[in-house]
Amino acid sequence: MFESHAGDRYHLRLHRARSVVLTDEELVEVRAAQRTFEGAYIRTALSQFSFALVVLKIFTSEFYSIGALFAVYGAGVLLTSLLRRQQGNKQFFQEIGEDGLHRKKFRTSGNVVVVLTALSVAAYGCLLGLTLKLGNG
Repeated sequence: MFESHAGDRYHLRLHRARSVVLTDEELVEVRAAQRTFEGAYIRTALSQFSFALVVLKIFTSEFYSIGALFAVYGAGVLLTSLLRRQQGNKQFFQEIGEDGLHRKKFRTSGNVVVVLTALSVAAYGCLLGLTLKLGNG
């Protein structure tokens, strides 16, 4: 997941990624992407943690497993946001291929969407199972 010496592999305007100075327009674009993607994932994780806290504090002990589920789901969303941040930091740079040519490095967030979808389906499946268990208990 994390690359060694990634700052040396990625370039923008012939500068290595770790030493590049971005223009004002590029900074606006990078910050907009961070607000859009990272902010959304962080807000979702915080809302899941908050809901888990509400369930754990207000409801009785038979609902603790549901509160724990929402806390774990929030942690999964937070880890997914780290994956998205790692990919988003590289989208503005060029990669030097093995043949020595510069290639524009742009990846869609499709794999992050797949991870988040799988996480959500698993969480909602567990929530359904826990809710049915409450009704039978």
